Amino acid sequence: MSTSPAERLRGSALGITAGLIGWFVLVELTSGILQGFYVPLFSDIVAELGIHDSDVNWFEAAQLLLSALVLPVLAKLGDMYGHKRILLIAAILTAAASWWLAFAGDFWSFLVAWALQGFYVVWLPLEIALIFERGRRQNRGVSTTRRAAGLLVVGLEAGAIVGALAAGRIFAATGGDLRVTLMVPAIAVTLIAVVIWLAVPESEPIPGRSLDTGGFVILAWGLLLVTGALVYMRMIGELDLGPAAWWWVVGLLLAGVGVFVWFVRYELRQDDPAIDIRVLRKPEMWPVQATAFLVGISLLGAQGPLSTYAGTDSSLGYGLGLDATDRSNVIGIYLVSLIVGAVLFALTSRRGNPRVILIGASALVGVGYALFLPFHLELWQVLLNLSIAGIGSGALVAALPAAAAAAAPRGQTGIASALTNTTKTIGGTFASAVFGVVLAAGAGAVASQTAASLGGYMTVWAVCAAGGFLAAILLFFVPKVAFADADGSAEEAADAAAGEAQIL
Repeated sequence: MSTSPAERLRGSALGITAGLIGWFVLVELTSGILQGFYVPLFSDIVAELGIHDSDVNWFEAAQLLLSALVLPVLAKLGDMYGHKRILLIAAILTAAASWWLAFAGDFWSFLVAWALQGFYVVWLPLEIALIFERGRRQNRGVSTTRRAAGLLVVGLEAGAIVGALAAGRIFAATGGDLRVTLMVPAIAVTLIAVVIWLAVPESEPIPGRSLDTGGFVILAWGLLLVTGALVYMRMIGELDLGPAAWWWVVGLLLAGVGVFVWFVRYELRQDDPAIDIRVLRKPEMWPVQATAFLVGISLLGAQGPLSTYAGTDSSLGYGLGLDATDRSNVIGIYLVSLIVGAVLFALTSRRGNPRVILIGASALVGVGYALFLPFHLELWQVLLNLSIAGIGSGALVAALPAAAAAAAPRGQTGIASALTNTTKTIGGTFASAVFGVVLAAGAGAVASQTAASLGGYMTVWAVCAAGGFLAAILLFFVPKVAFADADGSAEEAADAAAGEAQIL
């Protein structure tokens, strides 16, 4: 009995890969819901816990620190024992923390649960590794992963929009019952853990691997010192800690840098290092990781300044004077531009040179923020600038984990992809801290005791633009033939073309 081409495709490894991508889009949709759902409810959470608005900063700081510590460890464990196994464990831990959040009745309990929910940060790197390993068996791991990464980011950003829009409506529908409202993301994560358990196939880890415990302990201390210093720096102005607190920031940063130097020397002596420094030195890898850091500056660090600028009273001669609803709409348009960028990356990566796409996306980020310097007084100007930068950022968010996986040797795809997330987060934390200080220094300099000066915002935009342009320059050091599939035979090209209809 003959079978149709569609049936043969669904039964092939390529068809299985396409199905796997579909499941992972659902996983990233859930991740986006987690990241977007709680923000509109912060005021109600503050009232429920009986805390101050400024205490919300501790939630982000705690989750950031835990995420930075666990991400490389979990990614390496995925490379060692199977990416699905660790993905499932991370999903279960995230679900447990989400349920804890729904029933937490005090600040400290909520803080611990919020930090533990940060295990979701390892989902995307592990998904990239699973897709890459599945595609590698047909010598098309790189191209499949590039297209898939764009779709995963679409799912992530769409989930963030859905979560942000749904939270307030569910809270109102439940009559202001915060506990019931917070059960919704917990249910979503629980269901996605079941999906991972039942629908996701396991990768093939290389036997004989070992966990470099000493290396990870040193790395953890380095990350803890550096991210702790940056979080502390951001909070100096908010908590009014005084000039002496800056010595602690400098001391923590120097100690962190010293620990990283120790870490590099230690890893170079290991047979199976926590992070292979030799791989990071490759021209296909180090510009990718540097770009992740630089894109984190604008992607994660500039959102707070964007919101405050949009809300600044325009009578000062700058700012847009928008209320909370209109500011949310501006952020929503920016998120949509990220989706557009991810989709464009998925489409253009079929035929375009990945290196050129990365350079172009980085340049768009630089152009978008550079346009803020002369054009920032009208709403349409801000939206245009943000859309240009957002398209570039969306493409980079999709491209960087896939590019890192492509540059990594077999058995290190998980940790390589995860490092792009870690460096991006550190870049965002660094920028958030610096931008907070810059804007606070200019507060009251014009005609208001609370609004930051225009010079402060100009500095933020200039730094973001410089980060984009610098990333574009660094990516020129990547070899022109980087990120290509191992075998590009005509037969495989025809199979890939057939599979693209299933993937996109």
